[in-house]
Amino acid sequence: MTAGLALAVSACGGGGADTAAPAASASSAQLNPNADLSKQSLTISVWDGYTPKELAAEVKDKLKTDLKVTLHDTNEAIMAKLTGGADTGLDVAFVSGQYAQALNEAGLLEPLHPELIPNLANLYPEAKELSYDKGNVFSVPYTWGTTGICYRTDLMKTAPTSWNDLLDPPAEAVKKVTMMTTERWLALPAIKALGYSVNTKNDEEIAKVKAKLLEAKPKLLGYDDTTFGDKLKSGEAVMVEAWDGWCPTTEENIKFAVPKEGSDLWVDTMVVLKSSKNKEAAHAFINYILDPKVHGWAAENILYKVPNKAAMDAMNPELKAANAPLQMSPSDLLKGESIIDLGEDSLKFTKLATEVAAQQ
Repeated sequence: MTAGLALAVSACGGGGADTAAPAASASSAQLNPNADLSKQSLTISVWDGYTPKELAAEVKDKLKTDLKVTLHDTNEAIMAKLTGGADTGLDVAFVSGQYAQALNEAGLLEPLHPELIPNLANLYPEAKELSYDKGNVFSVPYTWGTTGICYRTDLMKTAPTSWNDLLDPPAEAVKKVTMMTTERWLALPAIKALGYSVNTKNDEEIAKVKAKLLEAKPKLLGYDDTTFGDKLKSGEAVMVEAWDGWCPTTEENIKFAVPKEGSDLWVDTMVVLKSSKNKEAAHAFINYILDPKVHGWAAENILYKVPNKAAMDAMNPELKAANAPLQMSPSDLLKGESIIDLGEDSLKFTKLATEVAAQQ
């Protein structure tokens, strides 16, 4: 998850009515497992800093395939590009799970060919049971985690245990709390505090979520998806809503907690575009990423858990010991509720976020 885990997918809405007609899917018989990958090239789109800088050179060395890496800032940006109707020239894209679901429902993804990705065997069994794509039919998880409360132990009298601690902070935390601004995560604390599903479409429930968010707003420092960690380090903030990997728990006085009401399970994935003309190389690329020695880079460098058992088992134990979120097990993660694409109902969260932002 990155700051790119942004906004709703209303632009695609799971419908894709304005997209170009998808290309035909390649059948297994059409894909050659022994294809000469040196004659194929790849273009991928990923968040900045989410893969090694040396990735293109390493792929060229291992697969003999030329790789061009393009960047997107947010899920919304790459979704607009992929659903815009033009030929993007992309072969593989990194998007979050619910966005992969929406792209698949829009007919824009190539069904995966597992026989070309033997390293799928390295995934935890739980990584094949994700609600937006059971069995990894059209997406392969790259990182996964949850959302919780990141806080300063030395500046809070009592450790937070509930989303209500964030929404109605104690005196020492008033005006020193941040919440996320992207739509589904903006709503998450109030949704869970009220006992609703993170995927609620119920108008009455969403109205109550809005009221709770507006009640909390005067006590906040602000909404922040990118610099909350720095605000915690400086003491400008003492408690923030945070994705687990972005909570700087390597700092002595900063801890991460999953509130007692529960939270989400977010997943960032790799998908193959149906329009790709290099599908064998695209599958080989994903297989390369799933090599434990390659996949482990994400855990050790961006401190997000990867759903690759062999990679996590091989991780530097000192690094894992110093970062509590990295110690969460797959079964712990699956206690969280997967955020799924809501199709046209995503607009309800767009409206909610707009109204909360506009309220003075």
